[in-house]
Amino acid sequence: MLNKEEILLEDWENMAMEESIDWECLNGKCILVTGATGLIGTTLIHGIMQRNEKKEAGIHILALVRNKEKANTLFSSYIERGDLQLVAGDILKLPLIEENVDYIIHGASITASRDFVEKPVETITTAIDGTRNLLELARQKNVKGMVYMSSMEVYGTPYDEQPLTEERMGYLNPLAVRSSYSESKQMVENLCVAYASEYGIPVKIVRLTQTFGPGVAGDDGRVFAEFARCAVMGKDIRLQTEGLTKRMYLYTADAVTALLTVLTKGEDGQAYNAANVNSYCSIREMAELVAKEFGQGKSSVVIAVSDTPNASYNPVMQVYLDTTRLQALGWTTHVDLSEMYERMITCMELS
Repeated sequence: MLNKEEILLEDWENMAMEESIDWECLNGKCILVTGATGLIGTTLIHGIMQRNEKKEAGIHILALVRNKEKANTLFSSYIERGDLQLVAGDILKLPLIEENVDYIIHGASITASRDFVEKPVETITTAIDGTRNLLELARQKNVKGMVYMSSMEVYGTPYDEQPLTEERMGYLNPLAVRSSYSESKQMVENLCVAYASEYGIPVKIVRLTQTFGPGVAGDDGRVFAEFARCAVMGKDIRLQTEGLTKRMYLYTADAVTALLTVLTKGEDGQAYNAANVNSYCSIREMAELVAKEFGQGKSSVVIAVSDTPNASYNPVMQVYLDTTRLQALGWTTHVDLSEMYERMITCMELS
C-alpha cells in the first residue's frame, strides 16, 4: 500500500496526464480559482501545477482565498516559483483583479449541512450574489471559459430509481429550510444559463455527487468521514437514520478531471453529471463496507434513530446520476468506492 506522499503524488500526476482534458486550451493561460483551499480546489491546483512541471504548460493560477495563511501553507512551493498567485478576498466582495483572466473555475460555496438550516439566508445569498459577481467578472474579462461546481442536490427528492439525466428533476420543497442549499444551486445554474444566453458567457455546469479522497480533515463532520474515523478507531458506526438513501460517490481527483474536461470541451450553458456509477449504494451499505474492510474486526453498524428528526438530514431518496453526457467527452472514473476510502484513510490525520 502506498503512503500518504506517494498517494498524493500519484493523484497529481494522473490528473496532469488525463487525456480527456484538452490541455492545449490551457497552455500559457491564466485561471482564476475560487474555493481554492477547499478539498476540490486544493486538489485541482496541485494537479494543474503538476502539469506545469511535467509539460512546461505555463498555466498561471490566481487563487481567490479568504485565509491567506492557510493557502500559503498549502501552496508555498508554487507561490515561490511564480505560477500561482494568491488573491485575498471573498466572492461576495471581489477584490480588484487587474490581471487578464482566461478561465474561471468557481467552487466557493457554503457546504456544511448544519449551515443550510442554521444560516439559510447566508447559504442563499453567498451562492447567488457570489456567483453573479464571478459571472460579471467573466463578462468584463471576456473569458474563454468558466465552469461552475454545482451539486447532485439540485435534483431534490427523485420520484423513483430511474437514472437522472441532466433534464430530469425530482421534488424540492421550497418551504423546507434545508432547501436553502438545493434551491440556491438551482437558481445559480439558471443564472449561469441566463448569462450564457443573454451575454454569451461561455459558462458550463458540473453537478458533482458527494466527493471525497485525500485532503479530508480528520475532524470533518460529513458522514463518509465519520464512517472512516469510527472504523480506524475500532468503534461502531452509528447511523442516525435507517441509512436507506442511495446515491453515488466520486473520488476527488476524478472530480477535478471532470471539471477540467467540461471547462475545455463542454458545451456552453450546459450541465454535466459527475459521479462514479459503480459506487451506487445506500448509506447503510456504505457503512457496512467501511466497517468490514477497515474496522479490523472491531466495528459494526448500529442503527440509532433519534425520536427527534434532524432537520439537516434530507428525506430518503435514490439519486442515480446518468453520466452519459460527460462520458461522451472522453471522461471516465479511475477509483472505486473501496479505494476511495483506502486512500482517504491513509491520508487522514486522526488525533
